[in-house]
Amino acid sequence: MSERAGNSSGAQWFPADWPDRIRAHARGDLVPVTPRRAATVLLLREAPEGPGGLLVHMLRRRASMAFAAGAYAYPGGGVDPRDSETAVGWAGPSPAAWAERLGLDDEGAARAVVCAAVRETFEECGVLLAGPDAETVVADVSGPGWEAERAALVAHETSFADFLNRHALVLRSDLLGGWARWITPEFEARRYDTWFFVAALPEGQRTREVSTEADRTEWVRPVDALHRYEEGALQMMPPTVATLRDLVPYGSLPGVMADLEGRALKPVLAEARLDGEEVILTWPGHEEFTRRVPDAGAPGGELPGGGAADAGELPGGGAADAGERA
Repeated sequence: MSERAGNSSGAQWFPADWPDRIRAHARGDLVPVTPRRAATVLLLREAPEGPGGLLVHMLRRRASMAFAAGAYAYPGGGVDPRDSETAVGWAGPSPAAWAERLGLDDEGAARAVVCAAVRETFEECGVLLAGPDAETVVADVSGPGWEAERAALVAHETSFADFLNRHALVLRSDLLGGWARWITPEFEARRYDTWFFVAALPEGQRTREVSTEADRTEWVRPVDALHRYEEGALQMMPPTVATLRDLVPYGSLPGVMADLEGRALKPVLAEARLDGEEVILTWPGHEEFTRRVPDAGAPGGELPGGGAADAGELPGGGAADAGERA
């Protein structure tokens, strides 16, 4: 696929308090907190008509949200430690194999990250990457019984591992692929180490507008989402933009899946430094996001966006529950 989206800064969102926090961090007044683990999922399907190509499922955060209101993101959320302690039915790469792929030392931790990816896809999209055996997925999870289970997961009344075991379901880890890894900058108050996964929409299932934090969901071609971002019509955070750009060259699901093993999951971590009183913010390998922010008292001394940082926001725009689970 030859289509490419440009590298305009577009409608890029940053917390308004970042310049002050960066200056405090540079002075040594802030001690970085340890990031909590999280997962987010780029749910994909092929376009049934029109120009063809891939579609990705995206959610728009409600305008009432204190953090990144109106920004487009993917389903995602924090790891539930309970999922690292409970064995579940499993298909595809083993937790040990996922530990190696994700750069983790412990297979229980890797199981919890993969569980978080599958759980959040169910919680926020109504799509379940699990089935009664290693070859199938549940055909329809829209009934009242499934909805009650989904609500219990959202309310943290049960762990995902217990949910799977209660229904004798096998987690289909073979339907997931590691795509990227981004870590919240060191100067943030709440930090997350987030793995981005890709997954194909299972045959027979459909997405539903069930997220309490989104007021709109849509299937969109990555190149179209990026064009809207560059025009200022669609607001996104850097990890969302970067992971969409990575999808643009692919015209089919098999193409994406064939390249998964070759993708490095090296963490992307923003770097900030002071040049006098000017803040210079960069993401290594992603020059388009570089920002130079003058002293707050000077004209233009604020980053675009605004609002106080929500404790649960993830660096890819996932569900705002990571702080509660971790």
